[in-house]
Amino acid sequence: MAVSYNKLWKLLIDRKMSMAELRKTAQIAPNTMTKLRRDEEVTLAVLGKICQTLHVDFADIIEYVSEENGGCINESKF
Repeated sequence: MAVSYNKLWKLLIDRKMSMAELRKTAQIAPNTMTKLRRDEEVTLAVLGKICQTLHVDFADIIEYVSEENGGCINESKF
C-alpha cells in the first residue's frame, strides 16, 4: 500500500504553518515527520494528532496511491 501526504503539505502552506510548527504542536517525533516527508506509512494515532491539531479529517491530509497504476493517485469511478 502506498500513501501520499501532498494534501497535508498543501494545507500547511495555505495555513502558513511550517512542518516544524506542526511537529511541535501535534507532539510528533522527528523520525515520524521524516516518514511523512517520504510518503511512508505512519500510525493512525499520528494521523489523528495531526487532524486534531489542524481541525481536519483524515481525507484532508492523506491520499491512497495505487501501486498498480504506476504510482498515480487512485481515483475510483463508481
